[in-house]
Amino acid sequence: MPDQMSQRLIRGRDGVGLSRRFEASVSEPGDPVIAIVGSGDYSRSLAARLVASGYQVLVGSRNPKRSASLFPEETEVTTQKEAASQADLVFVAVFPEHYSTLVELKPTLAGKILVDVSNVLCIREAGPSCAEQLANLFPESFVVKGFNTVSAWALQIGPRDGSKQVFLCSDSASAKSAVMQLCRRMGFTPVDMGFLSSSLQIENLPLLLFPSWKMPVFCTISLFVFFYLYNFVLDVLHPLITAGKSAFYRMPVDTVNITFPCVALVLLSLVYMPGVLAAFLQLHRGTKYNPFPNWLDLWLTRRKQLGLCSFLCAALHAVYSLCLPMRKSAKYKLLNAAFKQVKAGVEDSWVDEEVWRMELYLSAGIIALGLLALLAVTSLPSVANSVNWREFSFIQSSLGYCALTLATLHTLLFGWNRAFDPAHYHFYLPPTFMLVLILPVSVLLGRLALLLPCVALKLKRIRRGWERSRHIRFTLPGDDDCVNGLEDISQV
Repeated sequence: MPDQMSQRLIRGRDGVGLSRRFEASVSEPGDPVIAIVGSGDYSRSLAARLVASGYQVLVGSRNPKRSASLFPEETEVTTQKEAASQADLVFVAVFPEHYSTLVELKPTLAGKILVDVSNVLCIREAGPSCAEQLANLFPESFVVKGFNTVSAWALQIGPRDGSKQVFLCSDSASAKSAVMQLCRRMGFTPVDMGFLSSSLQIENLPLLLFPSWKMPVFCTISLFVFFYLYNFVLDVLHPLITAGKSAFYRMPVDTVNITFPCVALVLLSLVYMPGVLAAFLQLHRGTKYNPFPNWLDLWLTRRKQLGLCSFLCAALHAVYSLCLPMRKSAKYKLLNAAFKQVKAGVEDSWVDEEVWRMELYLSAGIIALGLLALLAVTSLPSVANSVNWREFSFIQSSLGYCALTLATLHTLLFGWNRAFDPAHYHFYLPPTFMLVLILPVSVLLGRLALLLPCVALKLKRIRRGWERSRHIRFTLPGDDDCVNGLEDISQV
């Protein structure tokens, strides 16, 4: 049986308006009568979704005759006063600046639930919010803020293709509970945001542009600029100054291709470094109950975004690498090398060391990219929700460290013995790969230190509640001195 909530909405009256047909559920006895004050685009989508969910819907319009043809035929389009008088729950779908036109409905709306779906035009740091303004105009009604983060398109397509979460807040627990029940029946997931004072935060949500991505994107761009300029100095500027040779042709592809893996590896290290720092901080403090510094808390919450940025840079590096042989410069270099080899009478230029280095270098890079792709896919909510916590932590932690190790090995194989060759220290600057390796090697060494039995056992006890300052004798289940698997906390 096809899922009704996944079907697109709907037919209008006399063939006018929305064109997709749906079968409305029959309203059950005891269901609240829903009114929508306002007849705009959002009202039409909301009415269609409510009718599809089995509710009796009335639409209050200033011009019912003109608006009637735009709504589903199962809805009743009437005046605002008549719709409000017959309804148990009223959606206020008018612009905030028009709230004052509804004051004449104050006696009619007294004691009823008002759902404010309005949004603001710009982010506001201070109130009152639109919902609070509505509550001041109708003090005898129960105002609930919600549905402003759900677009008209999401209402038409259905919650499976749009945003499923509906943020709600109200000073009335019973009114908020009624709207939550309505949300679930419509196929959405209600999120309780507390009292009406949170409405300003909810109204700002649709205007926020990737708030959790600002720091990761800034780090990505900053690292790219730094490593690009560093590679430019070593590979383009140095031959120009020392030998008068122009290598500017390397800037669009070659220099970019060298820069992307540098950024990817550093970003991947930044994903796992805060966890290592947090573990050492807990060991130093001897407790898990002291909060982390704000900067570390922020860093920990941005690991997913940093990992996705790392995967993007690694994927771009793979694409650029595949395109390298297509360049004219690569073809000219190959012809020149072949000509020089023939001129020198060299029949076999095979070098076992270089062959093995390249084979291992490519293999490590490909496997690292595959693991990084797995990490990126598992971080998606739809995939993360399909695995349990142990599976998720195994992928993100154990396989994540494997990816970091292989990516570090990939870089080491790329560098090989160049770190010991003075010819690669242009302007007395170390090769790029040496700078890149500082962070991942530090993270891996820190992780190895945490895996030492004496350190790991102490950290495990701390994370299970042991505190050094309380002088508690604490044993883990399975320890030799553990009795029946119980923890001895008698010596306080």
